[in-house]
Amino acid sequence: MFGQRKGWAAVVGIVALSLSPAVALSSARPSHVRLGSGASPHAKRRGRVVIRRTEFGIPHIESKSFEGAGEGYGYAFAQDDLCTIANDYITVDAERSRFFGPSEEYEQRGNAVSVTNVNSDFFFQQIIDSGVIEKLLNTPPPLGPKPEVKELVNGYVAGYNRYLESVGGSAGVPDARCRGAAWVRPITTVDVYRRFYQLIELASGDVVISGIAEAAPTGGSATPPPEQTAHELAERLPQGGIGGIGSNAVAVGRAGTRDKKHGLLLGNPHFPWIGTERFYQAQLTIPHRLSVEGASLYGVPLVLIGHTANLAWSHTVSTAFRFTPFQLTLVPGKPTEYLYNGTPTPMTSRQVTVQVKQSNGTLAPMTRTLYSTRFGPVFTSIEGIPLPWTNAEAFALGDANADNFRVFNHFLDVDSAQSVPEVLAILEKYQGIPWVNTIAADKQGNALYADIGVVPNVSDAHAEACDSALGAATFKVLGLPILDGSRSECNWENDADAVKPGLFGPGHLPHLEREDFVTNSNDSFWLANPHHPLEGFARIIGTERTARTLRTRIGLVMAQQRVSGTDGLGPAGFTLQDMQNMVFSDRQYAGELTRNELVAMCREFPGGLAPTSEGGTVPVGEACNVLAGWDVHENLNSKGAVLFRRFWDHASEAKTSLWSHEFNVNEPVTTPYGLNTTNAEVKAALGDAISDLNGAHIPLDAAPGEVQAVTRNGQRIPIHGGAGDPNGEFNAIWTTFTKGAGFSEVVGGSSFVQAVTWGKGKCPLAATILTYSESDNPESPFYADQTHLFSKKEWAPDHFCKADVVAHTKSTTLLPG
Repeated sequence: MFGQRKGWAAVVGIVALSLSPAVALSSARPSHVRLGSGASPHAKRRGRVVIRRTEFGIPHIESKSFEGAGEGYGYAFAQDDLCTIANDYITVDAERSRFFGPSEEYEQRGNAVSVTNVNSDFFFQQIIDSGVIEKLLNTPPPLGPKPEVKELVNGYVAGYNRYLESVGGSAGVPDARCRGAAWVRPITTVDVYRRFYQLIELASGDVVISGIAEAAPTGGSATPPPEQTAHELAERLPQGGIGGIGSNAVAVGRAGTRDKKHGLLLGNPHFPWIGTERFYQAQLTIPHRLSVEGASLYGVPLVLIGHTANLAWSHTVSTAFRFTPFQLTLVPGKPTEYLYNGTPTPMTSRQVTVQVKQSNGTLAPMTRTLYSTRFGPVFTSIEGIPLPWTNAEAFALGDANADNFRVFNHFLDVDSAQSVPEVLAILEKYQGIPWVNTIAADKQGNALYADIGVVPNVSDAHAEACDSALGAATFKVLGLPILDGSRSECNWENDADAVKPGLFGPGHLPHLEREDFVTNSNDSFWLANPHHPLEGFARIIGTERTARTLRTRIGLVMAQQRVSGTDGLGPAGFTLQDMQNMVFSDRQYAGELTRNELVAMCREFPGGLAPTSEGGTVPVGEACNVLAGWDVHENLNSKGAVLFRRFWDHASEAKTSLWSHEFNVNEPVTTPYGLNTTNAEVKAALGDAISDLNGAHIPLDAAPGEVQAVTRNGQRIPIHGGAGDPNGEFNAIWTTFTKGAGFSEVVGGSSFVQAVTWGKGKCPLAATILTYSESDNPESPFYADQTHLFSKKEWAPDHFCKADVVAHTKSTTLLPG
């Protein structure tokens, strides 16, 4: 069914037959009927699930129950993306070494952490052995999951397994990448909750997988100087702890839209195009209870970013740290005991065993002893930077997300919310958001920015009083405290309004409601709206009164210009089309700020020779004219954009300022600006860029469409957009440049993009684009269809109201109860 393109095109409707427990599942393959040719004999059964696919394979799932909605989601998702999520279930089940061997590495693309299979297995096995997931499932709401969340998960498991069995199990999977693989198997509810836990931990425990899995006392006494470790962490560990993903979002209120009545939202998450941190788009409908459309990360049967009838929201990765290390003072001669208020305290140890595939194909157990403390697990590195476990000290991870399953209650409630005030109340009730900001707009014309979620309660004063020597250095450069674990007064503090001890309460977390606009592009909360800077919050949450990234600034510039009508693009105020144009305008802000000075510098090089960082020179050739003629965008045909991009990549690494006009806290949106052409590093950056393109046999006037693409089934699809940061391109697209080879294929960037507003009718007005398409199965017709659309800056229609969905339905699947 799934593996044949002609089959997909020919089938207008699919009826999946009800399966009796006594029936061999491989014998229950779906039969086919034409849509409209008459109802299925099972159609009126109570609890049936209807999956209607509209253009580009987007499933609209309708059921009378949460369990049915979850079943429809699991069935549709398995049709499209089974291989990728099946592989991840092996990861969270701690069985990668069993199936793939211990030494192979994989990248967790959501946080850019690479880890060996065996370290991954020990990390996830110690989570399994701890029983934390079962404990959270048995915790009553609001801290534990609500019954409806459990019903969705139960249904998801049933739908996933139902699809797998309908194709005959692993041997019948249409996707050749995992067809017949032993690790493709039915799943259980615990598999799903382990995947949930993996996502919750993306910015905390998942950042130190290897550090936890390899933790053991070294027996040494030497430690690197605090300033050296802090510098290395600053180089490797981004603010907030996540380096693999980002996002833009803009919420416009009634004062900022053309009609002066309704809100408008742009969601533009920058996520991987490969692996499990992709988005899956769907609509979930339970009549009179739930109707929500949008996207979720693989394996989560809830909409995480999207819209209801009257509300739209998105998320951007926050700068707040969700963990703090605690530095332990060890008892002399006893490396597994630490002092706490002067009392020797033994660490908790656990023998953790995983099964490892041997070179001859057999399995053998491997066991390590892993240690934990009152603060959390002992770990010995973060982002590859050692935090040694010596005879005198060790480090434990204080993880604010370690017991956070209330986040799914948050999303369940938001999925039925209808206004910005409701969203704010939900944020404050659960404080479940694990590592993102929330940006929302509603039909009534309200706009919201909030970073209300899970943040360790460490005020600046508390950090100053309790940071270790290393913590003082990391707090200064990163905002990451490393607290003294020998004193109880250095534990996280408590707020009366917090949902649980040790977290900041909503009163100490930033949010802003506006009628014009709010926006975030992964900088801190400070300039969510420049007319109302948010200040006075703890450094662990983010910076204030500091320079913003160019991507943040171009977002603020474009939003304000459109609201005030000073961009030359028509009357003041956003329309839906204005927002679509904004996100894919492909303006390159670094170029806007520096191109003219760069051209002048280029034309003044003696003898037409540009210096390079290696000490030689390179002829500028046509580089000056190419840059002068560049349209300062990163459209497919923007000749010169590639040369400037390489220049800016090099210039951004300058040890001295590349700006001629420095940051001014009173003009934070427009400063710094201008190119410091007297800076030798800036001059060499242009020479290096020219050498890069020459060495990779790329013409100096190359446009993004010539070097930036993805290949789908042998067909090259050119992709517009740029690097996001540091270039100041709102439409972030991720590639890697290799000397002598050129640019890699696109591996991430703009992903599920949505623009949503409202008019006079009851249905939202919206457009979406899932840039990498709905399915990652190369045999699916939904493997590259939206990618072609994205290449042309076109959008998919958003069908929300039932009549519109039915009118545009291309195929239907019925799952009788």
